[in-house]
Amino acid sequence: MELSASLAARSYGAARPVTTPDPQAEGGAASTAMRFAENFAQVLDRADTTAQAAMTGDADPHALVAALSEAQMAVETAVAVRDKVVEAYLEILRMPV
Repeated sequence: MELSASLAARSYGAARPVTTPDPQAEGGAASTAMRFAENFAQVLDRADTTAQAAMTGDADPHALVAALSEAQMAVETAVAVRDKVVEAYLEILRMPV
């Protein structure tokens, strides 16, 4: 299979709108981080509320397991993101000036 420069240019041109930031989108990295933090807090609150309801007998055990699994996944995701951010920061520190 032979790739020509024009085919590569057309493919790049077709993919470019997908990778270009949307000027109509709200904020940027800061708003995304804020939404992530809000969603994370909501998941933890929901798990806490479900756990308290389960202790008093008001919640279904299946709902408790689902809420705790969701909270565990959220915490693992937050830890993975934190690790990547720290790794990137350390990589920037290692760059020669």
